Amino acid sequence: MTMNLGKVIRLTENGAIPADNPFVGQGGVTGQIWSLGHRNPLGIDFDASGQLWAHEMGPKHGDELNRIIRGEDYGYPAVSNGNHYSGAPIPDHSTNPAYKSPAAYWVPAISPAGFIIYDGSMFSGWTGNGLIGGLGARALVRIRFVPQADGSTAAMEAERYSWGKRVREVEEGPDGAVYILEDKSGGRLLKLTPG
Repeated sequence: MTMNLGKVIRLTENGAIPADNPFVGQGGVTGQIWSLGHRNPLGIDFDASGQLWAHEMGPKHGDELNRIIRGEDYGYPAVSNGNHYSGAPIPDHSTNPAYKSPAAYWVPAISPAGFIIYDGSMFSGWTGNGLIGGLGARALVRIRFVPQADGSTAAMEAERYSWGKRVREVEEGPDGAVYILEDKSGGRLLKLTPG
């Protein structure tokens, strides 16, 4: 591999390549790679157990939320849950088990932007849930993570809070309040607290 586009990379704090990266012995930028086959990862966060999650904006539809696992290939552009912008279909993940399927996906697209895994207590029942800003959905999308018997974690949309503005960013304040940054002209910075 000659570039790290479409990859999640892993480096030490000083920019060195960790010795336990999955492709470290292959030289060049390949040693930086933790996972590959991503189209456009935009939001990334760790859950309370240290598991890394990332969402990515798909092609035409097919936005994904992925549990990022060392050395896995998530398949883009060979597979996706969407279509090319030309309208030509892309085979679904289920057509090729060599690729890791997303934990959750959206068709039609939500056009995900900011992402956090909420660890506060101000919003009862949200602790450990993901919050995704939706540009196309014009909403805050809440994700519930559910441990499975085989040790994996399922992810599913639990709720969607729409208000007609593109949600560019979502962050958690030190007190557990949720901050939302709207996109485009007239966009606002909002502080959300339970009402």
